[in-house]
Amino acid sequence: MFEGTDFRRSFFIFTDSKIPDCKNMLRNDLLLRALRREPCHRTPIWIMRQAGRYLPEYREVRRKTDFLTLCKTPELAAEVTIQPVEIMDVDAAIIFSDILVVPEAMGMKLELIESQGPKFPTPIRARAEIEKLITPDVSEALRYVEDAIRLTKRELAFRVPIIGFSGAAWTLFAYAVEGKGSKDFRHAKQMLFEQPKDAHAFLKKLTKVISDYLLLQIEAGADAVQIFDTWAGLLSEEHYKEFSLQYIHETVQTVKLKHPKTPVIVFAKGASGLLKEIADTGCDAVGLDWTIDIAKARWQLSDRVALQGNLDPIMLFASPERIREEAAQILRKFGEHSEQSGHVFNLGHGILPETNPSHLKALIDFVKIESAKYHKQSIQNPSLN
Repeated sequence: MFEGTDFRRSFFIFTDSKIPDCKNMLRNDLLLRALRREPCHRTPIWIMRQAGRYLPEYREVRRKTDFLTLCKTPELAAEVTIQPVEIMDVDAAIIFSDILVVPEAMGMKLELIESQGPKFPTPIRARAEIEKLITPDVSEALRYVEDAIRLTKRELAFRVPIIGFSGAAWTLFAYAVEGKGSKDFRHAKQMLFEQPKDAHAFLKKLTKVISDYLLLQIEAGADAVQIFDTWAGLLSEEHYKEFSLQYIHETVQTVKLKHPKTPVIVFAKGASGLLKEIADTGCDAVGLDWTIDIAKARWQLSDRVALQGNLDPIMLFASPERIREEAAQILRKFGEHSEQSGHVFNLGHGILPETNPSHLKALIDFVKIESAKYHKQSIQNPSLN
């Protein structure tokens, strides 16, 4: 897709210039309208981890390079970011990267082997190690993500919005302290309980970098951003409020202070008991995993934020007929859209690598057609035109 020296020359000229504010030029702005709880003629859909191993086209690119090189090569990152837009016709692109590039930018050595998962060979276990971590200039340390967003923006030609993202401070902390993925993250939780002052010092440091990183992505052209708190469910509600939610709140407020019109999504997997508190961070949308009924979530939050979700990713291993039945149930449970509601259809977590792409396409096509009947009230209300 991206070949030739003329392109590379124009790319670097392009990345050195400021992206114009062209959100109103988007040919498909359904995602942004839904996140802002504005009238839509149907429910938009995108899929977490939509650029990834389930696509043969992604595997072909990945076959030629390692995962981190793919993340750090703007041309390749842009190519795989755009693939699901062109192949699956989703309503948004999410920039291809990894949440762990943040602690890596702070000075941690990251090993990322796709078949084995991420690993930090030297995990953070003491205050002295926390103090050695740097607070980088993200425009330098994470320039490759900025460049990938700018390039994606150019190649998409405003077809759909681009979503930027970061891991939440607690989730990044969990990986950095544990050193790798884990069922219980014992070392990470032990630091919270035995060395809470050290834990807070690290979480504060992470939060500053996360906030700077999300701002960098927005200024590069991201139309919305999502904060992933993958390991939210490892903590009790009280511990989650202390060691994660306050830092998400700080990040959201920092982003909103500078870019009040850019939607922010917070997805905290396993934290369905704290939906109101998550909404109180000031985010525009709350992502739901598959363990909560979307009708219950809408009732609890009274349409004060948009909702995103929440099909179980394993459902995509069922037949297309069964997938459509489950999607129809989610749309039915969310119900009729009012002038203040917003729903973005998504999975309750990332799509699994073994998923049949045709099953995902069946879901996307169905949601686009079936959801329209729930939007008639909002788009026909004369006060909304």
